[in-house]
Amino acid sequence: MSATSSTLSLKSVYIDFREITKARLAVSVVFSSIAGFILGIYDWNSLSWMVLLKLAIGGYCMVGASNAFNQVIEKDLDALMDRTKDRPVPAGRMTVTSALIIASLLTVIGLVLLYTINEKTAMFGAISIFLYTSVYTPLKTMTSLSVFVGAFPGAIPFMLGWVAATGEFGIEAGTLFLIQFFWQFPHFWAIGWFLYEDYEKAGFFMLPTGKKDKGTALQVILYTVWLILASLLPVFGYTGRLYITPVTAVIVFLLGLWMLFYAVKLYKERTAKAARTLMLVSVSYITLLQLVYIIDKFLR
Repeated sequence: MSATSSTLSLKSVYIDFREITKARLAVSVVFSSIAGFILGIYDWNSLSWMVLLKLAIGGYCMVGASNAFNQVIEKDLDALMDRTKDRPVPAGRMTVTSALIIASLLTVIGLVLLYTINEKTAMFGAISIFLYTSVYTPLKTMTSLSVFVGAFPGAIPFMLGWVAATGEFGIEAGTLFLIQFFWQFPHFWAIGWFLYEDYEKAGFFMLPTGKKDKGTALQVILYTVWLILASLLPVFGYTGRLYITPVTAVIVFLLGLWMLFYAVKLYKERTAKAARTLMLVSVSYITLLQLVYIIDKFLR
């Protein structure tokens, strides 16, 4: 084998691994866990870089494993959709056996790394994989409630970081979970809206009413409001060590209004473009919210 073909082979393996683990999604999930971890430590002096590294790698492995298992289970359905037909398994570049080996190895590595942090972190990581692959994935072709079920594993990463930092699941971790839980709905319903026709090919039920109608758009608005309220809970002083100042609460509220504006816009226009914009805004929202929380923690 020539050096050129060897390089191409390594590059294709890397690309397929990136796709089977959904690297961009996995990195964003790891970012949420890191944000929760930083919020959980008492100060910078108590930050353990080794624990943070294990959380990042372990978290990536757990998300990657969930995505790999998901792509094995849905390989025939993925082949029907434009956005997924070129994934490694449905495209035939990777065998089901290879994908299962990768998913299993990632699960073991991820669980071991998270367990070395503390038992609760590993437990929540395991729960996340189980719910995503064994409950959420099968329900996608049965009911729109799949999004509700999927919101549970999707909300775990933010609070997982807090649990990794403290070894405890309390009101603080619960609040972080609640924020990311409510965020899942406008985010994924926006995706379900602009990819409606593609999802329909595989028989996936992603929208609450099953249609791109006012009912779905109204629920997007309602869950965005719940998200804003959940994001403001730390300012009232009832969420333990998780606290934000009134000034930060104003910034958080303005971020929420920004997202709510685009949720209302979707209700008014009900177009794929409006849904795609809302999806992009929702990603920016959760990232900025986490950064604002962290900045507030270390500036006061």
